[in-house]
Amino acid sequence: MSNVEKIANKPIVIQSAYSLEGKKVDLRIESGVISDISEAGSLKASDVDVINAEGLQLLPGLVDLHTHLREPGREDAETVRSGSAAAALGGFTAVHAMANTEPVADTAGVVEQVVRLGRKAGYCDVFAVGAVTQGLNGAQLAELGAMAHSMANVKVFSDDGKCVFDSLVMRRALEYVKQFDGVIAQHAQDPRLTENAQMNEGVVSARLGLAGWPAVAEEAIIARDVLLAEHVQARLHICHVSTAGSVEIIRWAKARGIKVTAEVTPHHLLLTDSAAESYNPVFKVNPPLRTERDVQALRTALVDGTIDIVATDHAPHPKESKECEWSEAACGMVGLETALSVVQESIIESGLSNWKTIAERMSTAPAKIGRLTHHGLGITKGAPANIVLYDTAARRTVSEIRSASKSMNNPYFDRTLPGQVMYTFLHGNLVVAKGDLVNPL
Repeated sequence: MSNVEKIANKPIVIQSAYSLEGKKVDLRIESGVISDISEAGSLKASDVDVINAEGLQLLPGLVDLHTHLREPGREDAETVRSGSAAAALGGFTAVHAMANTEPVADTAGVVEQVVRLGRKAGYCDVFAVGAVTQGLNGAQLAELGAMAHSMANVKVFSDDGKCVFDSLVMRRALEYVKQFDGVIAQHAQDPRLTENAQMNEGVVSARLGLAGWPAVAEEAIIARDVLLAEHVQARLHICHVSTAGSVEIIRWAKARGIKVTAEVTPHHLLLTDSAAESYNPVFKVNPPLRTERDVQALRTALVDGTIDIVATDHAPHPKESKECEWSEAACGMVGLETALSVVQESIIESGLSNWKTIAERMSTAPAKIGRLTHHGLGITKGAPANIVLYDTAARRTVSEIRSASKSMNNPYFDRTLPGQVMYTFLHGNLVVAKGDLVNPL
């Protein structure tokens, strides 16, 4: 019998954790749900397993709407098993696997395969994102209905990595997914304005002599798509928002009543284009790291709700794709295991907001956008026991030795970050204990 099976069959009491309201509470988990939550010291601890959570922050299991798990096809970079293990270590109990696999997840068969692999791994719930167009080619719609009505029950569709650039194709996709309450998640990048782009277009790119990726290439697509969403009354989600101008367009669209949501990545909340001065390809991402002004605008937008969620855009790559010249390197960085720490540094420790807001942005809101029924329900009696215990006072130096991801393109290696996930519960099963996987890879 595995440790996970053992713990699932026996009640557990978490003692003296800090609630989102800052009060110390005890929590009882039984049969996969939160059976009781009370003032600290009030729950009996007989015939149960006990976790002393003194000093730990109680959070709902995190939900990532934007993860690249690479399987099928690029198992050299990541697998569903290794990626979901990294997710659990980062406090995520649900992740959405993007469609740019090989073969592309544009059929019911592929999305069902991804979900089955997630269930077999057992570290977190894995939900498949279906491609918008066949082969991510931007021309013909993929099997949207078949994926939605498959065992995978796909609700989120994206060609992430590629923009759905054709206006008519985008309109048809938005219209189609309305039938089953789906959402199109757009990678907003005008391909003509970003040909051969290497980094953010600005002072730093000019100094380094690298081709620029202008902010308007993102903003123009967002402006078009919110108008299309308004026209057909469909749900639109904007992936990895990176510019201050994009924030203003989204703010305008929401004020107008358009059904648009948006995400920001942890790295766009913390890092700037000045990182490119090192010429270290680990900092090459798409969209690129922007300016300090953009970073501040993104932080403010996340706190005030203009940007709805944090999503990692966890993008693993094998060494050969990053250990090369900047111009030849692949875009992307891994982020599941460090996301909560980066958000703590950029939002909590900067004094901009509190853990209650972070729980909303990293659990409740992404679960709602993805139409998940067993995640994002908070820490309440009767809710599924998807729970994280987080040491906010810890300071850790990020190490590749402790990383579960198969890829090492982590911009935070050897950097000290705040916080450490100590325990992660998935449907009442303990998958991370004392900072380590219960059933290691």
